[in-house]
Amino acid sequence: MQWINFNHLFYFWMVAREGSILRACKRLRLAQPTVSAQLKILEQSLNEKLFQREGRRLVLTEVGKLVYRYAEDMFELSQEFQSLLKGQPTGRPIRLKVGIADVVPKLIAYLLLEPLMEFDYPIRLVCYESEPQRLLSDLAAHSLDVVLTDTPPFPTFKSHTHCHLLGQSGVTLLAVPAMARRYRKNFPESLQGAPFLLPTLNTYLRRAIEDWFDEKNLEPSVVGEFEDSALLMSFGQDGRGIIPVHTIIEKEIRRQYHLEPVGEMDSLLTSFYAISVERKLRNPALSAMYTAAEHRLFGSRKE
Repeated sequence: MQWINFNHLFYFWMVAREGSILRACKRLRLAQPTVSAQLKILEQSLNEKLFQREGRRLVLTEVGKLVYRYAEDMFELSQEFQSLLKGQPTGRPIRLKVGIADVVPKLIAYLLLEPLMEFDYPIRLVCYESEPQRLLSDLAAHSLDVVLTDTPPFPTFKSHTHCHLLGQSGVTLLAVPAMARRYRKNFPESLQGAPFLLPTLNTYLRRAIEDWFDEKNLEPSVVGEFEDSALLMSFGQDGRGIIPVHTIIEKEIRRQYHLEPVGEMDSLLTSFYAISVERKLRNPALSAMYTAAEHRLFGSRKE
């Protein structure tokens, strides 16, 4: 069995935490060539690149992110062990590592996770964002406790994961006041040729919206497509087009971006899921999140 050099791993962990070799060297009180050399040896032993440069910044690669998560667990446990030996209370909170699919609106993710801050025990949330398949792979490797997403795993995903429906939401169309008043009349026929700002084609929401347009025999004018929902809403706030939002967060989006409803896309429902390796959510933090989603965010959950 090949063992990892823990000194090398510790230097890597410090560089990842500090965001640069220079800052890590100041914390470690070591010369920069020493730390750089140790990082290179670790990468060679793993046969993987852990960092890549973006301008002047060091950014973790996907493998680097995985190594960092394990290193963080190991060194935090080491600190707890030392405190225990010294007779000091650890006060260690329940650690919940959550993967948030990049298609899930941040406001919905916040509303799902915020109730955990009121949990009976202290919880430390560690949130990662990426594309769903990457997060599911991390979940299968036990690097995450749960993944929040808007679609179940593909049948081709060969791993023991379980899909828990958190709830469903309709979709409401919003626009700046003048545009909303214009297209609200004779809705939805008024949407023929209307300017729309939509998510990109690789998302479930976009595909569902396209199906709804087909069902209503509508051909709107798509003037912008966005992966980033916040950027989409900023263009909507500027009056560039009609935007779709999940009805459960409609009021907050209207308040933040000063938008008004055009109409609701009847018959269109979106779903949100918690994916875990457990058939039943035995983790008390996950159970609390599930209960809060059912009663506070989605109301009565639809099976």
